[in-house]
Amino acid sequence: MNIAYCFTGSFCTFAKSIESLKNLKKAGHNIIPVMSFNAYNTDTRFGTAEEFRNIIKTVCSHDIIHTIEDAEPIGPKNLVDIVAVAPCTSNTLAKLAFGINDTPVTMAVKSHLRNNKPVVIGVSTNDALGAGAKSIGLLMNMRNIYFVPMAMDDPIKKPRSMVCDFSKIAETLESAYKNEQIQIL
Repeated sequence: MNIAYCFTGSFCTFAKSIESLKNLKKAGHNIIPVMSFNAYNTDTRFGTAEEFRNIIKTVCSHDIIHTIEDAEPIGPKNLVDIVAVAPCTSNTLAKLAFGINDTPVTMAVKSHLRNNKPVVIGVSTNDALGAGAKSIGLLMNMRNIYFVPMAMDDPIKKPRSMVCDFSKIAETLESAYKNEQIQIL
């Protein structure tokens, strides 16, 4: 598949997301990386923006889309078969749920959806069961939106936090490509 793989600012999950990215590349997929402004520019205790950009660019063998202008042609030029947003923060969830397109990632998704093709979301947010719940619910009821299985990551210390199972990204992409939501029993 041709995949646009998008990163938003849940920096604590970047290592897991990059591991999924590497596995997708090893499986033979063509991957165009997209990063939100924060993901592209912010240094954190988990690593510098430059380190993450270098790793992602090396894995994908493509330049990173990091502007709204560069993300917009994804749809009109029909550049990809599927878009993955992993990690997807509550900020991005809300923007996607309410049609706000003011980052490279939200523009990539909006532009891609115009072609009636699937988008896979890998939630990673401390307020998924709080403020983010409404956005998740709205997106779960939207056409062409699919979710990577997710669970609470620390029910005691972070009772509203959820993170997707990054090891299920490839399987979720395959199911979404067939217009099916992955089911975990």
